[in-house]
Formats: sequence, C-alpha cells, structure tokens
Amino acid sequence: MKSISIKKKVWTGIGLTVLAVMVLSSLLIFFLYERLYVDQQINQFEREGQALAALYKDEGLTEGFYEFLHWSEETSDARYVVTEDPMELAGGAPFEDGFGEELISFDERQVLLQGQSVYVRREHPRFQQELIGVAIPFIGEEGRLEGAVFISQPLTDLYELFSNVAWWLILIVTLAGGFILFMGSRLTKQLVGPLLKMKQVAEKMESGDFSARIQLVRSEDEFVLLANSINQLAYSLDQVESNRRVFLANVAHELRTPLSYMIGYMEGMEEGVIDKKKGLTVLTQEANRLNRLVTDLLDLAQLEGDGDTLDRHPLVFAELIREAVDTVLIRADEKCIPIQLDLDEASIVVADRDRMKQVFINVLTNAIAYSDCGHAITITLTVEDGRAKVVVKDRGFGIPEKDVAKVTERFFRVKRGRSRTDGGTGLGLSIVQEIIAKHNGTFQLDSIENEGTTIVLTLAEYDE
Repeated sequence: MKSISIKKKVWTGIGLTVLAVMVLSSLLIFFLYERLYVDQQINQFEREGQALAALYKDEGLTEGFYEFLHWSEETSDARYVVTEDPMELAGGAPFEDGFGEELISFDERQVLLQGQSVYVRREHPRFQQELIGVAIPFIGEEGRLEGAVFISQPLTDLYELFSNVAWWLILIVTLAGGFILFMGSRLTKQLVGPLLKMKQVAEKMESGDFSARIQLVRSEDEFVLLANSINQLAYSLDQVESNRRVFLANVAHELRTPLSYMIGYMEGMEEGVIDKKKGLTVLTQEANRLNRLVTDLLDLAQLEGDGDTLDRHPLVFAELIREAVDTVLIRADEKCIPIQLDLDEASIVVADRDRMKQVFINVLTNAIAYSDCGHAITITLTVEDGRAKVVVKDRGFGIPEKDVAKVTERFFRVKRGRSRTDGGTGLGLSIVQEIIAKHNGTFQLDSIENEGTTIVLTLAEYDE
C-alpha cells in the first residue's frame, strides 16, 4: 500500500479543518436564524397578541384598542387580523388571504375556539412562501371566547433582516478560511521543508556521501535538534569513513612493506646475489611480522565488537604483572634496561588473564623500544579508593606534545622507521586501550619529549 506523504497529510488536515469550519459556521448561521430571528419574532407576536388580548378584555374594541392596533401595524411588517365573531372564527373567514386560501387549518381553529393560542409556521398555499404567525384568543370576563387576533408575517421579510448579518458571517468565515489556508501554507513549509532537507541528506548518506549538512535558520525547536543530531551523525559517519579509508591504506602499506622485502629477497636468492641463509632469516622475520600484524588486527576487531569475549576471574594483580615482565625481560636485558617493581601484593582484580597480560607486554615492549640503554623502567602498583592503580614510567625518547593524543590511533608511529625496524605494528596501544575499556578501567598517557613517558592504568578492585 502506497504511503501518503507528510505534505499531503498536512494539506488534507487543513482541508478538513476548513470544511469543518464551514460546516460549523453554516450550522451557526442556521441556529442564529432560527433562534435569534424566527423564534424571537414568534415570541414578539405572542407578546403583542397578549397585549391586545389584555386591552380587549379591559376595554373591548374601543378607539384606544384600534389606536394600539394601528400603531403595532405601523411599527411592524406583520399583518394583524382581528375578529370578535365566534361564528367567523369557526368558519375561518378572518384567516383567509383574500384568495380563498385559509392560513390556519380546521384543527388549529378548534384549538383557538377552546381558548388556547395557536402557533403557525407553514408554506403559503398560493404564493409558495413560508410564513409564521400566532393566533391569540380574546377571552371575556366570564371566560368565554369572544374574538381573536391573528398576527402573521412571511419569512422572506425576516430573511431580508437576517441577510445583512448572514453576509457578514459569510465574510468572516471566508476570511477565516483564507487565514487558515495561509497559516496552513506557512505551517506546511515549516514542517515539511526541514523534513525534505533531512530526507535529501539521508539519501546522500545512504549513497555514501557524508559531506552534506542540514542548514536550518530558526529558533531552537525539535526540528533544529533533530537536524543537529543528523548533522552530528553525518559528521561521525564521515569520520568513520575517513578512518576506514586511512585504516585500509595503512593495512595495505603495512602488508606491502614486508611482502616487498620477501619478494626482493626471494628474487635475490633465486638469482644467487643474496646468501640463502641470510635471505631465509629475513624471510622468517618478515613472515613473523606479517603474522603479528594479522594477529593484532584480529585482536583489535574482536575487541571492538559488540560482544564480550573476556574470560574474567579474580587475579593477584602483582603476580600477573610479574609474568608480563618475565616475558619481555630478555629483550630488556639485551638493551641493558632494568625493570624496577614496587607492587602491592594484596591487590586483586577481576580480569581476563591473557588479555591483561597482553596489555602489560604491549606497554613494556613500547617502553623498551623507545628507551636507551641503561634507562630504567619502573612499575608501581597501589590501591586507591577501591581501585588498583598501575603506573609504568620510562625515561625514553618521549613523545612530542602534538602527537600525544594520537598514540592510540591505529598504525600511528612517533618514529615510523624505528618502530618498523623493531617489529612494531602500530596497533599495540590501540589494543591496550580497547582491553582496558572492556574491563571498565581507565587509560592515561602522559609524555614529555626527551624525558620519558608515563602510562597510568586503573581497574576496580575485587569486592568479595
């Protein structure tokens, strides 16, 4: 089923609103006509008839009665018919229109003969026009019917009185409808316009173009907040796409370099210009570096995933740190770099042993690689406010201030030549940061060029 656009929905709502206003206005006009004119006129006839009946009861058909009757006729568009002959009442003669047509029926005359008022609203039998009227009986002193007065008026006369008001009402309704359409047009523009802009940006994002932005010049409302969210999403996706391209370029570069070495050495060995033993040694080193690179990439992909693959258990933190130190000790000894430990033996954390050991191996490997011979590396472990705090400090080359924030980026190297020679993949600290984050810990790196680097890691202490 095809969906209806928001613009059509808005205009449909506006159209229904205008229609509802017109219908309600028509009902209002009809109500005003019925209540304020017709009913009011009938009540006026009733009051005038009762006044004539009261005057008749007091004076009869005197000169004063006829003066009041003539005054009533002159000040009104109604027709007045008076009779005091009960036989004429019974025959209906006073209520004929002059063309032999009776204005009230036989049954209504019988009601009148019984001394009750009669209200008439019907179409004139000859002139095809609606009229209203009231017949009021004249009751004598002894309670007998002595006469009656019939006051009537065609509704066309009332229509003329009401038409002026009706035209004003129609004008008001028309202006109201125009105002609703005008406001509806502005509302549609304000509502649908931003949505169409968002749709265009979303379509560009769907096709891979994250450079488009939504520009809304209006106050801080929900549309602006939504537009800002979409702009932020586009910016984030643009950054992700940019990082992805950089990452792929870096991966290609990191893979191409050892592969180029390997191809060059194999060609040299095949042509006999490179000693096979030396060539095999280089091939083994480059193959190992490729293996480390692939392993680090897989580790990073696994850590960045949504799932939690950590095997957490309570660990004696000092023992785990010593295991990591033992792993890198041979390389530290090769560079005459002592590793000094100051560990709180009582510290226990809940962590994945292999992953946490990987953290310290990566951190210590970097510290050793970027330190000169004889410069010690110190590791301290303390417990502060229910958290285990590990500080790894070296006196190596340090990191330039402009590069400190980048060291956890994938494939970032402060000194690319040295790092590649030493076998680094440029992923070590990225992996460290992800592992610590998975353990709900904190990672902080501070460095001063030519003075050294300090890394601070914290994890929650085991709470029995």
